Amino acid sequence: MVLRIGVVGTGAIGREHINRITNKLSGGKIVAVTDVNKVAAKQTVEQYQLDAAIYPDDTALIADPNVDAVVVTSWGPAHESTVLAAIKAGKFVFCEKPLATTAEGCKRIVEAEMKHGKKLVQVGFMRRYDSGYIQLKKTIENNEIGEPLMIRAAHRNPTVNENYTTDMAVTDTLIHEIDVLHWLVDDDYNSVQVLFPRKTKYAHSNLQDPQLFTIETNKGIVMNVEVFVNCKYGYDIQCEVAGEEGIAKLPEFPSVVVRKDEKLSTGILNDWKYRFMEAYNVEIQDFIDSVTKNGEPQGPTAWDGYIAAVTSDACVKAQVSGEKETIALPEAPEFYRNRAKLSV
Repeated sequence: MVLRIGVVGTGAIGREHINRITNKLSGGKIVAVTDVNKVAAKQTVEQYQLDAAIYPDDTALIADPNVDAVVVTSWGPAHESTVLAAIKAGKFVFCEKPLATTAEGCKRIVEAEMKHGKKLVQVGFMRRYDSGYIQLKKTIENNEIGEPLMIRAAHRNPTVNENYTTDMAVTDTLIHEIDVLHWLVDDDYNSVQVLFPRKTKYAHSNLQDPQLFTIETNKGIVMNVEVFVNCKYGYDIQCEVAGEEGIAKLPEFPSVVVRKDEKLSTGILNDWKYRFMEAYNVEIQDFIDSVTKNGEPQGPTAWDGYIAAVTSDACVKAQVSGEKETIALPEAPEFYRNRAKLSV
């Protein structure tokens, strides 16, 4: 079976997914595209030599009986309405983050999916598909370091543009740690506090950088997460889990070791896309395979998207208040329990 896919949004990430589905992965075919920029949609079809219909909007694309699944890579605020329309039509959805721009929007998606009675939605949290994070999770699950007590993590970018604001350190950057750390320890969050260290001279006037987030879980695990988006030296993702009997650390991204000029050195990436390129491939392939073979996606769920949104809102609130803010997460509905225990 070939999964017939319609893509909503032909910007950078949309074109990348179209390219990987068409030229790198198996089992999927792009049969329809749409974008608010009609010229961009047409150029994408021509660039990748697609046998695909070009629709004026997401409503028309979703209505196409030849579309089995919808990949949502449009502007974030448009995600909610597209996902809800796809659920109403009974079509599978792979939605890049955010699932919706508010927790309330995510909850509406959750309620619509449960009402439909079948899991249709997967959220694009690609770090769960990264080989390093998978190894780290297996180490924890196998009890190799005992019960987790603390996590130290860092998300560093060499630089960001002037449109990047303080709250985006949460909504665009920390959001990945919010999901993957929750997945690693399988424990809900209950509070967050934010500290602002001395501001780097490279941060523009609308951005406080770096930032330190202290997140606590229901079991008492304390997570200290650094977000530093003007670190200058490269794109660097770190994660270290301290357990009762040992410490487990996320592997470094593979790099050639060079001995030269009385120095021992390794390179550091400067572009986030290269760090998680393979994870994106595995993620989309898993979506295609799980839908065609099992009848539903097995990756991050709409409920995971809701958890991320609630936590993100609390983190932004803590940025402003300077206080420890409560993260009020209800118990997961039975519909979503044990549905996102991904181990690739």
